[in-house]
Amino acid sequence: MPGRIEDYALIGDLQSAALVGRDGSIDWLCLPRFDSTACFAALLGDDSAGHWRIAPAGAGAATGRRYHDDTLVLETEWRTADGVVRLLDFMPPRGEAADVVRIVEGLSGEVPMHMDLILRFGYGRVVPWVRRQGHDLEAVAGPDAVWLRTDAPVRGRDRTTVADFTVRAGEKVPFVLTHQISHLPRPEQADPFRALTQTRRYWHDWIARCDYDGRWPEAVRRSLILLKALTYAPTGGIVAAATTSLPEQIGGPRNWDYRYCWLRDATFTLQALLGTGYVAEAKAWREWLLRAVAGDPADLQIMYGLDGTRRLPEYTLDWLSGYENSSPVRVGNAAAGQLQLDVYGEVLDGLHLAREAGIAATDAGWDLQRALLDYLEGAWRQPDNGLWEVRGGRRQFVHSKVMAWAGFDRAVTAVERHRLDGPVDRWRAARDEIHAEVCAKGFDSDRGTFTQSYGSPALDASLLLIPRVGFLPGSDTRVAGTVEAVRRELCQDGFVLRYRTGHEGADGLPGTEGAFLACTFWLVDALYAVGRRDDAERMFERLLGLRNDVGMLSEEYDPGSGRQLGNTPQAFSLVGLVNSARLLSGTSTRTSAEPAVQHTRRDAG
Repeated sequence: MPGRIEDYALIGDLQSAALVGRDGSIDWLCLPRFDSTACFAALLGDDSAGHWRIAPAGAGAATGRRYHDDTLVLETEWRTADGVVRLLDFMPPRGEAADVVRIVEGLSGEVPMHMDLILRFGYGRVVPWVRRQGHDLEAVAGPDAVWLRTDAPVRGRDRTTVADFTVRAGEKVPFVLTHQISHLPRPEQADPFRALTQTRRYWHDWIARCDYDGRWPEAVRRSLILLKALTYAPTGGIVAAATTSLPEQIGGPRNWDYRYCWLRDATFTLQALLGTGYVAEAKAWREWLLRAVAGDPADLQIMYGLDGTRRLPEYTLDWLSGYENSSPVRVGNAAAGQLQLDVYGEVLDGLHLAREAGIAATDAGWDLQRALLDYLEGAWRQPDNGLWEVRGGRRQFVHSKVMAWAGFDRAVTAVERHRLDGPVDRWRAARDEIHAEVCAKGFDSDRGTFTQSYGSPALDASLLLIPRVGFLPGSDTRVAGTVEAVRRELCQDGFVLRYRTGHEGADGLPGTEGAFLACTFWLVDALYAVGRRDDAERMFERLLGLRNDVGMLSEEYDPGSGRQLGNTPQAFSLVGLVNSARLLSGTSTRTSAEPAVQHTRRDAG
């Protein structure tokens, strides 16, 4: 059975990633890409859905684990009655094919070891044909082929590949699992020890470019490494998480596929990358963004595939029971077809951020932005599905209007400061009209707070972004009132819910969910903006305490059970940590890659 969500660590090769449990089991791996079918899917069912465990015979959870320095090489250690043994797990940055390398090291004594390898392609559905090929094992099924190379004595047993061996002090026993498309020639497998050196060097060189010098360097560096691991190197796209269908409520139906790229993440991700010295990654993300959204502005989606694919049909895997019986297990995401007007503002804000950081605009890129603005001029008054992809009816969401305002505000700045061409008077007029309408229709003067949508008493955590995008300054009493209302009505043990799921048709879905970690980082930032810096820092320290032993954060947290919930590791949560750390450290003022709030209009309404 799978471990707790917070029991997992991540290894990856910048094209896919695996989750490794405390018991030495890889319970999730999709090959050759993040969004491919899984060959290890025990995470969403049981061991029969595919897993790969290496551990001392009869042992349970490890006594300790860590990443080697600032790398993505995982070291898991067991102290047993027979001695001490360490397991190194990593995926070398992708070359010809995908490799998973596992090296067992004897540190003291003589430790009996056991390996179980159950390969099941197609999310646990397809049993491959396994045969020996010289000293190696080959497993083939349909489009997938995998080879296992090791010196350990492997044998077949009940459709499982097993090995029993003893490792002594100073000995090293390597295992290399290599995947290739089955109709292509067998690739050259990685040399495990050379690959270890190269992988460590790659991550050391990458993190050396980090220029964050604030108060939480370890947490920021680890979050950046995990964020980099969620990057699909061939295109520059960044997936929202490495997994699908990890539940927002244990046993509930709120299980979604997050192995895609969301436009809503663009600005936050660019802030984190540009603000810590990763200009090349920011440029690659911007180029992915421009390619993905190219086309008819009316067809803009909220998310795309790793390569900009638009069709992400949603279906269920009924043969998998789901994580701790949380069903259904979903692949694809039907929310890709929703109307979410805020994404226009988020795209325009993200590209504005790149301009502010000195990443030169191109004529084609500006033409695309003008087309988005032309569409937004005629569309911003429409009701939509909102930031959170609600599957209920469309409404006049305040956050959607605020982001439409931000889109026009950034366009005005592009003309005034960067001397780009455009109908600036029209854009100013649209910006001011939206501002006045939101302040008139989206603010509850009796309670002193903005609301989730026009005419509704419900609140929404996205309202915390009002000062961040420059719609109103933190010194405005309406912002302070909104922050207090969110703390009063949306917090559970101090952590922020996106909205109250039981409130008047909130999202059209049954069940509940945990506190949303990105939203709680937004509360940190909003508290800072309204001058409550001690409260902001205390909240940030509490959030740091939610990370697991190797710095992972999932999407949500359940204060009642003390468990992480949702897909993991979650880019939105990691980016929130980085940006809040920069803000509280005072380092966010050292880059021009922040919303130009000093140039925004604040007097309307």
